[in-house]
Amino acid sequence: MHNGIIMLIIFFLFIFSNIPIAVSLGLTSVIMLLIIDLPLSVFSSMFYASTGKFTLLAIPFFVLAGVIMDYAGISRRLIKFAQTCVGHRRGGLPIVVVIVSCFFAAISGSGPATVAALGGVMIPALVDGGYDKGMSAALQAASGGIGVIIPPSICFVVYGVLAEVSIGKMFAAGILPGLLIGACFIIAAFWTIRGQTNFKKIPKASGKERWKAFLDAFWGLMTPVIILGGIYGGIFTPTEAAGIAVVYGLIVGIFIYKEIKIKELWNLFVDSVVSSSVVMYIVACAGVFAWVLTTAHIASDASAALLSISANKYVLLIMMNIIFAIAGCFVDANSAMYILVPILLPVIKVIGYDPIAFGVFMTANLAIGMVTPPVGVNLYVAGNIAKISMKEISYKVIPFVIAGFIGVLIMTYFPQIIMLIPNLMGL
Repeated sequence: MHNGIIMLIIFFLFIFSNIPIAVSLGLTSVIMLLIIDLPLSVFSSMFYASTGKFTLLAIPFFVLAGVIMDYAGISRRLIKFAQTCVGHRRGGLPIVVVIVSCFFAAISGSGPATVAALGGVMIPALVDGGYDKGMSAALQAASGGIGVIIPPSICFVVYGVLAEVSIGKMFAAGILPGLLIGACFIIAAFWTIRGQTNFKKIPKASGKERWKAFLDAFWGLMTPVIILGGIYGGIFTPTEAAGIAVVYGLIVGIFIYKEIKIKELWNLFVDSVVSSSVVMYIVACAGVFAWVLTTAHIASDASAALLSISANKYVLLIMMNIIFAIAGCFVDANSAMYILVPILLPVIKVIGYDPIAFGVFMTANLAIGMVTPPVGVNLYVAGNIAKISMKEISYKVIPFVIAGFIGVLIMTYFPQIIMLIPNLMGL
């Protein structure tokens, strides 16, 4: 167990030294290899093995699909359609933020990508509508976290590989929890704006205007239908679905909406390569870190230590949520998966909790971590868009963090919510 303590101390020393998470994971792994007397050549072989899996090919494809959908103007059309439906109501614009984030999440599979794609339009719209700038940015940052819960989710792909469970089943299980977290954010938004009356009233859209906005957004709305319908219909695998999403997005962007020009394709691909390389580099370093955890028996020792604290299922579940909440403050969701799944998955199996439900509530908890400082990647993206300080947005996001944790606890202790759709689909 002392090796595990040494490993954590080294890792957090690097983190607190402002060394990037992926580099911190890699350097910690190298040092631990020396401590446990294993050849350094193991690092290169495990670095490659961690990413050399067909299933993980879905990650760069889903990232590329999200970039394509953004270039194609789909986010703008989804926002307009949602505004015609609920924008005229009191608190309608916050509802639009959450609804559109759920839809875009079903396209991009990434939290920061969702915030970046929607924040540039929605944050100024909220401010123009009379909403506080800090609250507007905080709501968009929190709602962007839904991008890793509602399928297709990059985190679900990573968890499926680590836990050796069906990624398609993970996708199905994430739908209701994602909507639950979205509902919690809407409630938090209404609580935040209680008593305020200085909002600009948006005229109620006519039926004709709603129909026109629907037709304009139709091809974007069809994206998750094609991706998820193809997976659950047995037409293609999640990895193949990611490739289909790319082809579909290019067809829509170039030939239907005609917003993607051939000369823009280079910049489009460069953007997606940069985003994908960051994710895959983290996956590679985290994979080596997880391998060291397992090989040095640190994971099994930590699992045994956790079980020795309590054998009560409900106590262990709340302890795990606390661990996830703390981890989310310092590491991104994908890295946390590689660090914590080898330790906690054996515990989950001992207490008889469904691994699919565990993966979903773990992901949902880590999604809240995207808006908890000091890492809080979604906060940085939204704060830069709104041009406000990290301190201000961190204060304004507190109600949404609390609401999100309430949603996570509900799904943790009522896993029937998570498993309802997979069970109805016979998965």
